[in-house]
Amino acid sequence: MSYSIAIDGPAGAGKSTIAKMIARQMGCIYVDTGAMYRAMALFMIRNKISPQDGNAISEKCREADITIRYENKEQVVFLNGENVNGLIRTEEVGKMASSSSKNADVRAKLVELQRKLAESSDIIMDGRDIGTCVLPDATVKIYLTASSGVRAKRRYDELTAKGEPCDYATIEADIIQRDHQDMTREISPLKQADDAVLVDTSDMTIEEAVETIITICRQKCF
Repeated sequence: MSYSIAIDGPAGAGKSTIAKMIARQMGCIYVDTGAMYRAMALFMIRNKISPQDGNAISEKCREADITIRYENKEQVVFLNGENVNGLIRTEEVGKMASSSSKNADVRAKLVELQRKLAESSDIIMDGRDIGTCVLPDATVKIYLTASSGVRAKRRYDELTAKGEPCDYATIEADIIQRDHQDMTREISPLKQADDAVLVDTSDMTIEEAVETIITICRQKCF
């Protein structure tokens, strides 16, 4: 019987980094929901759908089949059977994804595909509404968070290491604003599921957070 792990939480909490590490250690599939939205955006571009044409996006998304598999220890995103890994990280795709991902029909279609993945494989998925909307029956639900100050410091350090000029106060203000937007949006707002385990990583290393969640998973999955 397959299991599913849902990790929700605010921006900058380390969800994707931690989920990928857990997937490697537990031998399950990390479902990159962002990559799935990008694959849908690529499908729209190929079909010459305008980002402003909501009706056309709603109609066309029904024809897209998007899934994720692991081949040679690499995550591969398939769009209607085609490996599109090398095609979905462009600026053009990113801009289309920003528009198409807001479409309720696109979200509904991808949730359907994500649930199908969860039925057939052991998976871990992260986002804002995985435990509350996408996988309400997930085997394990984690709400991963950290204080806005800690998340801002992590982002500041990341940008500084790349040599990019940045301001800590501005980064924290942006994070606080993003949290508010995510928690008050009309469709699938960010919130902790009633049966989710709260994991605050403010005083944890990434490795400690990974070990904490794996311990929780092993208690519930096995």
